[in-house]
Amino acid sequence: MKRRTFISLLGGAVATWPLAARAQRMPIIGYLNAGSSDSQSANLAVFRQGLADAGYVEGQNVAIEYRWSRDQPDRLPALAAELVGRKVTVLYAVSNAAAYAAKAATSTIPIVFLSGGDPVEIGLVASLNRPGGNATGVTLFLNELAGKRLELLRETVPNVAVIAFMVNPTNPRAKVNTSEFQAAARLAGQEILLLNVSHESEFDAAFATLIQRRAGALLVDGDILFSDQRDRLVKLAAHHHVPASYQVRESAVAGGLMSYGPSLSDGHRQAGLYVGRILKGERPEDLPVMRPTKFELVINLKAAKALGLDIPATVIARADEVIE
Repeated sequence: MKRRTFISLLGGAVATWPLAARAQRMPIIGYLNAGSSDSQSANLAVFRQGLADAGYVEGQNVAIEYRWSRDQPDRLPALAAELVGRKVTVLYAVSNAAAYAAKAATSTIPIVFLSGGDPVEIGLVASLNRPGGNATGVTLFLNELAGKRLELLRETVPNVAVIAFMVNPTNPRAKVNTSEFQAAARLAGQEILLLNVSHESEFDAAFATLIQRRAGALLVDGDILFSDQRDRLVKLAAHHHVPASYQVRESAVAGGLMSYGPSLSDGHRQAGLYVGRILKGERPEDLPVMRPTKFELVINLKAAKALGLDIPATVIARADEVIE
């Protein structure tokens, strides 16, 4: 072999080797969650199922780096920066605040989010059909249901003078959510009480205010804090004999009176599928933000009995699931 040919072949090998090495490197998913691992195990399981459906199994052909802010949203920017520093292949951000932190941390690493509100309105994407940039994901539109949820709660617990609305003021959509609920209450002629809760340590004081102000029912806003602390919220509502409505089925299953909204677990599964598609080479900007197609009403008759409530037949008839 001539010396020039040998050098040419060697140069080609040197040029292509780093690419081959990168191709063989196991991709890493940066998992950023505003909640805590002990209360999110079921959601994590369906996320992994979505990944598996897309052909990726943790520990076999994909690795996952986990970061949990444990209901402390101020920790999310630093946690997102840690994941970016780890050079993860894709970020999965669970909650509006986590998605904001991920977007602020990187403009190049692909991001898949699970958002409770309108991602266009809160600045995560340019549009639902054409997200643009490096982010796409799943929106549950949890916060677009204020009027419907208030209507169902008033029908379930009629003649209640005051209904409390629990909201997390640190949620990027808190002001919008509150305004939508206030507008729905005005249309219904319903007096309301706003309860701002941004940390689990504030739950007891919030319920004390609710009792002092004689609120006869509670509507809980969609937020990762309330989802993460669902068991405690349900127990407090039961202890104080307060009929409460939640946004996700899991809260009704945990003992809450009722819930109305899309499937949270299905949202995590869909997000897992999107992460898998990005790992296979698709770009976030080409993947439309997925939206729920069905909203479910769940009634817990056991909880109703404990509260001394007779659920109207009209509400039972409209329920997609009745827990007895």
